[in-house]
Amino acid sequence: MLRLSKLTDYGTVVLARLAAGGNRVSSASDLAAATGIAPPTVSKLLKLLSKAGLVVSTRGANGGYRLSRNAAEISAAAIIDALEGPVSITECSAEDSSCDYESTCTIGGAWQRINVAIRRALDDVSLADLLKNTRLNPAFRFAGVPVTIDNTTISNANIDKKSHGN
Repeated sequence: MLRLSKLTDYGTVVLARLAAGGNRVSSASDLAAATGIAPPTVSKLLKLLSKAGLVVSTRGANGGYRLSRNAAEISAAAIIDALEGPVSITECSAEDSSCDYESTCTIGGAWQRINVAIRRALDDVSLADLLKNTRLNPAFRFAGVPVTIDNTTISNANIDKKSHGN
């Protein structure tokens, strides 16, 4: 199953809090109090996010952290890259692939195409987009039941038509 780590989930919450503050600087302790995430975890996240260039820090009595750029310019892919490393769903889809079976594998190319599609989807979603979603658990269902994404319903019938060129 593809799933983000708790650290990435928490990192997104911290980034969302910074985005909500506009260009205001927030201390690690303020972010911890506002998000309910343990202070050591917030500090660790801020270090990683700063190293990746997603947040900037200001030293001094009024110091703290803020986003390095507008929330609309920070992609979900950039957040995941900063906290988990580049997206790669299989060994052969990683940049530094070291799969022993790569030379004889007949399905690696398909996994790489899937990996690219996932990467593109993550690049297309910004931190600002993530902030717009107020629903806690999106209603995704498959196997004949419509899927609703951004108020657009996609049924399996529509998917079948597209995949068969109709």
